[in-house]
Amino acid sequence: EVQLQASGGGLVQSGGYLRLSCAGSGFNFDGHNIAWFRQAPGKEREVVSCINSGDNSKYYADSVKGRFTMSGDSAKNTVYLQMNSLKPEDTAVYFCAARPSVGPPGKTYSSCYDGMDFWGRGTLVTVSS
Repeated sequence: EVQLQASGGGLVQSGGYLRLSCAGSGFNFDGHNIAWFRQAPGKEREVVSCINSGDNSKYYADSVKGRFTMSGDSAKNTVYLQMNSLKPEDTAVYFCAARPSVGPPGKTYSSCYDGMDFWGRGTLVTVSS
């Protein structure tokens, strides 16, 4: 059974930092795009960052560029999201998601984070001002 589990959330003051982890089981992260999304209260879910395992490129939303860094540990089948200089507007539930980097025949994707197949339960990040 494919599972993704996000962890590492918590309460932090503005300007602080947290590191989120996303552990996968039932499949190998190699060959998959892994993305972080977040959803703030009353807002739609938005992408935060994404790793394309095909070319190892990374995408970051403009709102987190320069503050957040995504990395992976293949041996642990885990990806991380290092979040620095946190702001109150970063408060949200953070989810990780995955899909094969190469889709089935005829399937195309519009972005690194398009068409995610597997979703984990989120972890809450609260940034106080």
